[in-house]
Amino acid sequence: MVYGFSPMTDGQLRVFGLDISQDWRLIKARIGVCQQENNLDPDLTVLENLEVFARYFDISKTEARKKAHELLAFIALEHRWNAPVSQLSGGMMRRLVLARALINDPDLLILDEPTTGLDPQSRHQFWERLEQLREKGISILLTTHYMDEASRLCDRLIIIDHGLILVEGKPEDLVVKHVGRDIIEISGPTQELRNYLASEGLPFEDLGHRVVIYCEDRGDLYQKITKDFCREGCILRMATLEDVFLKLTGRELRE
Repeated sequence: MVYGFSPMTDGQLRVFGLDISQDWRLIKARIGVCQQENNLDPDLTVLENLEVFARYFDISKTEARKKAHELLAFIALEHRWNAPVSQLSGGMMRRLVLARALINDPDLLILDEPTTGLDPQSRHQFWERLEQLREKGISILLTTHYMDEASRLCDRLIIIDHGLILVEGKPEDLVVKHVGRDIIEISGPTQELRNYLASEGLPFEDLGHRVVIYCEDRGDLYQKITKDFCREGCILRMATLEDVFLKLTGRELRE
């Protein structure tokens, strides 16, 4: 809805203070969109994909070529400028889609699950480019299922489940508020352990084959559980945004 792809269902939507239903051309001119699919033109080279797209924003041919080369250097693809996009790896294609979204110097960059399917090296390289853009002051709206990605890139986070906003805030604040600072995980928990946790009023999730305990800097609790209920050892780790997501949205599979 923000970039005009889906029609509004109800209410009003303003972007840059402009009404999307009336000023959508002005809004689109100031937005860059990196969609989930690699919808690059397979008949064009890397450079041509950027140059042709620039013409949609009425950028002159000379300026388009200059911008294209600058962006290829930014995404570390200047050495492949004349290659067909079909010869690029998945990570290279995602970086090129990002460069294309930046060709009009947008004030708002919208990214729809931009690193899905990428290997760890490509994902981290993509993250580094986004961090550089954020430092330049570009506003970024990012949708992702990778909680480590959200923790690293987002200043403000919203978790949505079944179309409803569950929580909103800084990633680190949400972790502390909803699950605490530490997590203790025990595989194959005994009923004795379950009874102890319930009697102590400790927040935990019983997953049957595994128990997850949410605690606040409780090294002493870990020592007691290890000694009395889990002599083969259990896991003590820092809580993450993924723990928040699973606690709030549930652990069942989603279609």
